[in-house]
Amino acid sequence: MRAYVGLGSNVGTPAATLAAAVTVLAALPGARLRGVSRLYATRPVGVVGQPEFRNAVAAIDVPAGPDPATGASALLVALKQIEQAFGRRARGRWGPRELDLDLLVFGRHAIQVERPSAGRRAGSAKTTPPLVVPHPEAQRRLFVLAPLADLAPGLVPPGWAESVTSAALRARRIEGPGAVRAIARWDAEAGRWRS
Repeated sequence: MRAYVGLGSNVGTPAATLAAAVTVLAALPGARLRGVSRLYATRPVGVVGQPEFRNAVAAIDVPAGPDPATGASALLVALKQIEQAFGRRARGRWGPRELDLDLLVFGRHAIQVERPSAGRRAGSAKTTPPLVVPHPEAQRRLFVLAPLADLAPGLVPPGWAESVTSAALRARRIEGPGAVRAIARWDAEAGRWRS
């Protein structure tokens, strides 16, 4: 199953953190890395008094599981475990992140299921929202849309009335040209970003 995972960080050395996270994603059992977007410098959303973020998207093929909801839930659990391994601390919504991994798209499936307990963020409230895929905010977030458009420009995720590229162009008009800037390309052989 082709999954698209959003990566973000603005604590420590974000570019190095995201490169290491891509390596870990590629090493998940049964996974195969299919592509990595450019690295973007992005203005913070919500809480503006913090450093710029670095954002990217990775395309990975993962085991589908017995059904899409089970496969997506298993991937979500793996993503939250990776965040914890990278030192993710519980902070307020939209605050700084050591590493943020979001399941954006899981094949051609629209999924809404209860999050498994292992798929909840550390320190999250007991009333955790369900796992919803495609990610419910992805269509409005330029820091997601720009890197996703690098990998899947013509993709129309389930429930969307437009392609990723169309959504990115609309979001760029709203957020302005400086909201998201491509700053590096992924070097697959070296496993790191190159300016």
